Amino acid sequence: MNWKSEWKPLAIIVVVFLAAFHLPTGVPRFDNAVGESLQLVRWYAREHVILCLIPAFFIAGAIGVFVRQESVMRYLGAKANKVLAYGVASVSGTVLAVCSCTVLPLFAGIYRMGAGLGPASAFLYSGPAINVLAIVLTARVLGIELGTARAIGAVVFSILVGLAMHFIFRKEETARMEEQMNAPVPEATRPLWRTVIYFALMIAILVFANWGKPGTDRGFWYGVYAAKWWITGISALLFAVVLVKWFGAASWKITLAALPTACLAVIFPEAPVLSFGAGAIALSVITSTASGELKDWFDSTWGFAKQILPLLLLGVLASGFLLGRPGHDGVIPSHWISDSVGGNSLWSNFFASLAGAFMYFATLTEVPILQGLLGSGMGQGPALALLLAGPALSLPSMLVLSSIMGFKKTFVFVMLVIIMATITGLIYGSLA
Repeated sequence: MNWKSEWKPLAIIVVVFLAAFHLPTGVPRFDNAVGESLQLVRWYAREHVILCLIPAFFIAGAIGVFVRQESVMRYLGAKANKVLAYGVASVSGTVLAVCSCTVLPLFAGIYRMGAGLGPASAFLYSGPAINVLAIVLTARVLGIELGTARAIGAVVFSILVGLAMHFIFRKEETARMEEQMNAPVPEATRPLWRTVIYFALMIAILVFANWGKPGTDRGFWYGVYAAKWWITGISALLFAVVLVKWFGAASWKITLAALPTACLAVIFPEAPVLSFGAGAIALSVITSTASGELKDWFDSTWGFAKQILPLLLLGVLASGFLLGRPGHDGVIPSHWISDSVGGNSLWSNFFASLAGAFMYFATLTEVPILQGLLGSGMGQGPALALLLAGPALSLPSMLVLSSIMGFKKTFVFVMLVIIMATITGLIYGSLA
């Protein structure tokens, strides 16, 4: 046996054995943390995989098949007009009310299709950060000053983060762009307006299926929330028509798929996730058994799902074990966080940014969490720092990002967000 080549497997076996041998089972905090990790991953699977991630995977897969690379490069590439590229990327969150995990397949789709690292990073940050409903809820619950600061800070952040990523990795980006420019460009098979409608309907399904309940039972936002499933259903119906008329899907397959989906919606109106899941399964069957573009669409979607979903679930497990759920401790006691974010010191702002970056926030949940922290003595500066770093990052999203653009770029992106959130919190805290 050649021990020079076998020492690594031996070391791994020894480390795993020692970890298993010394597992602190029976210690209440450890046992509770294990339970919290399982509770969080169960909640994530129930609330986010079907309604958020599956539509996002299909959209990301469609970007790779139905969007021309030259179009992405023209509007979001490294050599695109900077005002247009960063303007589009920085306000994307006003349309996509998604969390830090749901935006990942969309980011991967545009990045692989030729979007520059700068605009793609701006999109990656803005997608979960510039959520109109979340900003309105922040202003209503936490105060107009904090809501306004969050809105302005998120837009400016996305642009600055994108510009910084482009500058830091400009040599790699230049080489990447030159390689893509030399790649053959396929001819367009349909008018642009049809492709736009196709994507708009998928985005509508994603957005309205996940539309959160506002803090009041009246007004426009609540009206949208009350009608969310009607809007989602109509969008899905129009999407089915588009697939048949413009993308060559078999009408009999679409009809057969629609029947169980509609029946579940009528029989179980209180559990719309059942009919939504049935629709997602039906779309998978239709596209996987088709040929041409539809089959390519499924293959691209499945590729994203294989790469991203296992890492996300692993990250959610780790996040639940370390930090628990809102109101429930993991291994790290929650009072450590609340005790460290009082006042407006450099440390309190940095800690709020760091904790927010690793915590997982579902869309809109950051507002009640922050409300509780403010009631426990959290300073205004750290509150803004957490709002700017938290929704855009999480431990699960970091794991996935590393597989998409590499550890180095992921590390730089995370550090940029944490440092900028810290500085912004310090400035806001001194003025508040």
